[in-house]
Amino acid sequence: MIASPPAAPRVSPWVLSAFWFGTAFHWLLLLLVLMPANVLEFVGPDRKGTYVGALTAIGAVMALVIPPLVGAHSDRTGRRVPYLRLGVGVNIAGLAVMGAAVTLLSGMTGFWVYVLGFLLVQFGNNYATAPYSALIPQLVPTEQRGRYSGVMGMLQAAGQLLGAVSAFVVGTLGLPSMVSFVLIAAFLLVPALVTMRGVPDDARPAPSGARPAPWQSLFAYRPFLWVFVTRVLFALGQYSVQPFLQFYNADVLGQKDPATSNSIMLACIIVASIVSALIGGRISDRVGRKPVIYVAGTTMAVAALLLLVVPGFGAALLLAVVFGLGFGAFTSVDWALGSDAMPSDTSFARDMGIWHVAFVAPQFIGGPQGALLDWGNAQGDNLGYTLVFGVAAAFFILGVLLVRNVPDTRPKGQHLPA
Repeated sequence: MIASPPAAPRVSPWVLSAFWFGTAFHWLLLLLVLMPANVLEFVGPDRKGTYVGALTAIGAVMALVIPPLVGAHSDRTGRRVPYLRLGVGVNIAGLAVMGAAVTLLSGMTGFWVYVLGFLLVQFGNNYATAPYSALIPQLVPTEQRGRYSGVMGMLQAAGQLLGAVSAFVVGTLGLPSMVSFVLIAAFLLVPALVTMRGVPDDARPAPSGARPAPWQSLFAYRPFLWVFVTRVLFALGQYSVQPFLQFYNADVLGQKDPATSNSIMLACIIVASIVSALIGGRISDRVGRKPVIYVAGTTMAVAALLLLVVPGFGAALLLAVVFGLGFGAFTSVDWALGSDAMPSDTSFARDMGIWHVAFVAPQFIGGPQGALLDWGNAQGDNLGYTLVFGVAAAFFILGVLLVRNVPDTRPKGQHLPA
């Protein structure tokens, strides 16, 4: 067992979380708005679900491999900021390739160039993520992690809200996709600079002779195991539905401008999550992380099921608000719960990189869920959406049931087994 991190240079939670704000803007606008619309232009309506799901799964390969490897190297050097700097640069280069593919190319040729750009985006973003993720357990004492995690959750939601608003404005004005790619690059770079300039980067390599436990033994440490498992389940629920919301707006709700209505729905989710994120983090410092997760996961599961029977767009927006309250509460304790489960102070970045895999690996569900969506809809009556949303609710409920196995804090005297 390790104690709370030793005294370290203090950093504002707003500065520490700035990069996550930019990343949230980046992924919302790219994954939920641009990518479905761009893929539809490249491949046509009959294969849209399959190709969006496949592209999401392809990107997840990078997110599986890179964070643990880069995190381990970051632990050995004791540096975090240089990895952020290089990762953001590659990410922006990938955005440029994607924007060029949409602007200059068409058909399957354009699609495969688009895929290349997306892989660069995934590589760069995940290269930066593991060293960045290590900063909360490294710099923030256990008793303050809920507050810091809440700020991170709130800024994540604010970044997503700004992304949804930007998508609405770009769509309303009829601006080309390249404008959105430029916005994504700008809103990723500026907050990243705030974090890189504001966090301490005094090289603190692992102590001489200190060897982190083997990767495979991390899962013998029960707090880490159950945090990993439950995070996988919540992410599976999210990624079961998230890539297909724009199609849901068109096919189930009958919206004539699904991109715009999808942006409005996302804005409702995000505004509600901002309300609950900061409050949830502070509450978790007092009552523990698990009670917040119980309420959040149940709320998201119920909202996902009710979206299948809503009478119209207005009711769907109300349910989006309910889902957002649950989602914000979950994100408010997510980082704190993961940081509390870190087994060693010699491998924060590596272990947080593996923890991050629990969130990104479930992106693979986009492939089978996209195929399930297309198959179900081919049977008639939008059956595909019933199946996909039902599977998402089941994942949320299972996460709620299993999170009880996660201790709120590490018991004193407990060590990671060798």
